[in-house]
Amino acid sequence: MTADQTILFALFGVVFAMLIWGRLRYDLVAFSALIVAVVLGVIPSEEAFAGFGHPATIVVALVLVVSAGLVRSGAVFLITRTLVDPSRNLGGHIAFMGGIGGALSAFMNNVAALALLMPVDIQSARKAGRSARLSLMPLSFCTILGGMITLIGTPPNIVIATIRRDQLGESFRMFDFAPVGGVVALVGLAFVALVGWRLIPKVKGEGALAEARESVKDYIAELTVPAGSDLVGQRLFEIYETAEKNDVAVLGLVRNGKRRYGTQRNTELQEGDAIVIEARPEALDEFRAALSLDLTDGSEQERRSLDGEGLSVTEAVVPVGARIVGRTARGMGLAWRQRTVVLGISRQGRRISKEVRQTVIRPGDILLLLTPEGDESPVTEWLGVLPLADRGLAVTDFSKVWLSIGIFGAAVVAASLGLVDLPVALGAVVIAYVLTGILPLTDLYGNIEWPVVVLLGSMIPLGAALDKVGGTALIAGGLVNLTGDWPAWAILTILMLVTMSLSDVLNNTATAVVAAPVGIQMAQSLGVDPDPFLMAVAVASSCAFLTPIGHKNNTLILGPGGYAFGDYWRMGLPLELLVIAVGVPMILLVWPM
Repeated sequence: MTADQTILFALFGVVFAMLIWGRLRYDLVAFSALIVAVVLGVIPSEEAFAGFGHPATIVVALVLVVSAGLVRSGAVFLITRTLVDPSRNLGGHIAFMGGIGGALSAFMNNVAALALLMPVDIQSARKAGRSARLSLMPLSFCTILGGMITLIGTPPNIVIATIRRDQLGESFRMFDFAPVGGVVALVGLAFVALVGWRLIPKVKGEGALAEARESVKDYIAELTVPAGSDLVGQRLFEIYETAEKNDVAVLGLVRNGKRRYGTQRNTELQEGDAIVIEARPEALDEFRAALSLDLTDGSEQERRSLDGEGLSVTEAVVPVGARIVGRTARGMGLAWRQRTVVLGISRQGRRISKEVRQTVIRPGDILLLLTPEGDESPVTEWLGVLPLADRGLAVTDFSKVWLSIGIFGAAVVAASLGLVDLPVALGAVVIAYVLTGILPLTDLYGNIEWPVVVLLGSMIPLGAALDKVGGTALIAGGLVNLTGDWPAWAILTILMLVTMSLSDVLNNTATAVVAAPVGIQMAQSLGVDPDPFLMAVAVASSCAFLTPIGHKNNTLILGPGGYAFGDYWRMGLPLELLVIAVGVPMILLVWPM
């Protein structure tokens, strides 16, 4: 190997190891590797940031904005609210929800599709009296499968199409992925609806989520400010620090027997005021002693519910990249910044009830939030979390449903017929959405998932450099030599297996950036058409069903479904084998070598 090849292989090895480790976010890892490559001279400085202007990066960002416009206009809710019926049997419900999820994922970001449908699925499960864990994993898998159908369905397809354009002179078109991806998605949907959900380990009830909702009410108490207390004249927020130290949440104030509206954080305390708190019994006693408060007489105390006057409880799941990930509620000042208290955390089906506000939040956690009434949406948006309840009425303008669909549909048709390039078509949709008021200008950039943009902008120059120095040819040659005299279809199957295995533990976009050039090199070394190999990479890089870390959708359902790490492979492994069994023949049929 040359010196440049050695440096780049070492860099990719470090990147993959760091992504698997997962302690540092993928965009920081990729951008750091890009800068190191430039410093070491394997990427020219004038090409260092070319990836940020690459069509693949632009299209991914535009798709996210267009997805937000379709949601805000009410196009998605028009489908879900009119068609979803909780009275269906479980298999029928999974097939129906999976079909909607797959169809939406074909034309919008699949993470956004799941985020919209997950609350609907959870509410349907509650109405039907069954556990949501039996339908959430099938829904997640179907939204992943649906992304295979079109060019804009998932970032790997966009990456592969642009790599084909760069290396072979022409990009894949909008629906070139549909014959293979559509069949694979339909077969996968049938599998999860008929067989797959039966392989998910069952638990009684809804697990920690229901437990957190119900038992947190047992920890609500009132402590009275006695005569002559040092607290008289102080504002309520001045006791927050003591409360935090004792793992107590201050919820509000009762004066003259009436609950005051909201949190009352700026209200001056008076003699006889009752401070409403949430705490475990031992923490309650420590807090009472620290401030010399009196216990309210149980015979006189009127129990106030959590969702009483001025306050409401919201359940929300934490996605990858949320503002609160890796931080604590106390550390980010949630109580004083947003007047919000974390009452409980559910993590993989287990309730965390001690030191809740000092617990570091992870992706997939469910937070039980106490927020001022009317502030639920601003608070969840600020945190970057997704409410697990039917939502969207406050921001949805249903009068523009068909306008948004018409604009988007016209752009898809224009791009499919080759009248205009896809990035230009999507850019026109974004402009039209802003000008018609479908998407407010103030929300435009907030809907772009910047970590993915940075990942793509960093990985594309790295992948191009590896190809330029002959690294991808080296990998391709090694795989071809390893398989000896095997027929081309068998080598294509091996490529799918390797790519699929990488996608289960790495970001699927990063996997596509590396695997697509390798597929082209393998095809050229065998003297066959590269397109079947690119399609194999497209299908395989989208299939991440074995772990909760392989795809963001799998992480998103981790908490709401109460899943353990080992639950995914039970349905995911047979599904991946089925994808290969169906995908390889379909690729050879549609894209003959």
